Amino acid sequence: MRITTWAEYGLICALHLARRHGEGPVTGRDLAARERLPADYVEQILLRLRRAGIVTSTRGAKGGYILARDPLDVTVREVISASEHGTFDLHCVSHPVAEERCSESQSCSIRPVWMMLQQRIDDALDSVRLADLLLDEPAVRARVGLPVLQA
Repeated sequence: MRITTWAEYGLICALHLARRHGEGPVTGRDLAARERLPADYVEQILLRLRRAGIVTSTRGAKGGYILARDPLDVTVREVISASEHGTFDLHCVSHPVAEERCSESQSCSIRPVWMMLQQRIDDALDSVRLADLLLDEPAVRARVGLPVLQA
């Protein structure tokens, strides 16, 4: 698995909106400026998040984007999936070569390992909510089962 800029920026955008939950809409340009991200990229990501039902948008002078649901109800997996259209690219399924060894019809002893890995990644990402990421790093580390670093 490789975390792309689509996934990273998508999570940054969703987290920004989670921090502002209940404060009203923010424009894509303002969000991009505050997070120091490319504005055109942010607009594309917000469109993907809107299509997935993670954010809603309003038009007009006081328009912009807001989180569509409470940060407790949005998982990291949802955001990554919406941002980059998946969480794990299983190459032998997404890019099969019909006549070669990676054909879907061929028996492959490696494919189940990738599928198991995909499921574990998805389960881990489903267990973390935007609300969890509003905490400081030591609390997030404890929440996801990582050791807390000592200063």
